[in-house]
Amino acid sequence: MEQSSVAAIDTATDLKLAVEGILNYIEHEREKEIITRRFGLYDRKETLEQIGELLGITRERVRQLEKSILTKLKSATEDGKIPEIRDIERAIVRQLSENGKAAIISDLTSSLLNGNKDYQKLISHVGFVAELAPNLTVISENDHYRHAVAIAEYGDEKSIKKKVDEVLKMIKEHGEPILTDDLYKKLDHYEHPSYVRALASISKHLATLHDKWGLVRWPTVNPKNIRDKIFVILNKNNSPMHFSDIANSIKKSSFKRKDVTTQAIHNELIKDKRFVLIGRGIYALGSWGYKKGTVADAITSVLEKANEPLHRDEIVKRVLKSRQVKETTIILNLQSRPEFKRVTKATYALVSTEAK
Repeated sequence: MEQSSVAAIDTATDLKLAVEGILNYIEHEREKEIITRRFGLYDRKETLEQIGELLGITRERVRQLEKSILTKLKSATEDGKIPEIRDIERAIVRQLSENGKAAIISDLTSSLLNGNKDYQKLISHVGFVAELAPNLTVISENDHYRHAVAIAEYGDEKSIKKKVDEVLKMIKEHGEPILTDDLYKKLDHYEHPSYVRALASISKHLATLHDKWGLVRWPTVNPKNIRDKIFVILNKNNSPMHFSDIANSIKKSSFKRKDVTTQAIHNELIKDKRFVLIGRGIYALGSWGYKKGTVADAITSVLEKANEPLHRDEIVKRVLKSRQVKETTIILNLQSRPEFKRVTKATYALVSTEAK
C-alpha cells in the first residue's frame, strides 16, 4: 500500500493529475479561479486585490471565498472524498520522516520528484496539497520564515516557528558558524540532528555552508561576492593557496555563482586586506598571523622580535614560517639590502638608525 502511494507522485505528470482531481471537486468555476490564482498552480501567485479586480469583487470577498473553499476541501479530505490528497500526503510524510520531519517546500518538491528538472514549476502544487492534508503542518512564508511543511505530530505552525526561533537564538549566542551535530548537542531536547537541520533551514535569518550554520550576514556561511568566496575557500583549506588553485576550487564548489576567471580572483586578492601575499601568487589569511610586506620586511620583523643578531639559517627558518619563497631569495635579501649587516660569519643584525 505504501509503495503504491509513493509511486503516485514519481513523475511531474502524476502530481499535476492529482491536483486536477482536487480542483474537479470544486463545483464553481469562480472558486476554482480563486484557488488556482491564489496558490499559483498554473502561473504566478496573485494577491487578493489582483483577483478581486479580475472577478469584480472586493478583496475581503476573495478572502472569504478562499477560506470557505479550503475549509470544504479539508473536510472532504478527512471524509475520504478526495483520495488524491491522501495518496500524496502519505508520500510527503514518508519523505519528511526520512529527512528531518520538516522541509522547505522547494527542497521537498525536488526530493519528491527525484530532482525532475521541472520541479520548480510544481512547488505550488505540493504546497497546495500540503495545505489540505490533515497530517501536515504548513509554515507560511513571511519576513522571518521560509514556506515549509512539517509532519503535524511535531507541532502546529506556531510551535514549529517557536522551535525555529530557538535554533536561531542558539546560533546567535554561539557567535560563529556551528556544525549541525554541535548545534544538536546544544539543543539536546531534539531527537536527531536532522530535525535541528530542518528547523534551521526554515529561518530566513540563517544560512548554511558545508553543514555549518550561521547568520545570513556572515560571509563564512553565505558568501555573496568573490572576496567572500575566496575567504571561505582559504578558510576551509586552512593553509595558503596559489590564486589559480583558489579559482579552480571556487569553480568546483557548491556556490550559486561560481563562474569566475583566474584574473578576477587575483584582482580581488590584491584589493582585500584579509588576504596576504606570502609567495609568488600564494595567498594566506591575515587572521593566521601573516602580515603584508616584502621578504625584506619579513626579515626585519624576525630580527626585531629576536632583538639580537641571528645566524643566517635561523633567519631563513623563521622567515619561511610567514613566507613561501625560496631560501636563496631570503639569503640574497640579507646580503644585498642596506638595512641588514653581517656582524660575524653568517650572522646578521639590523643596521641601527644612527648607522643609516
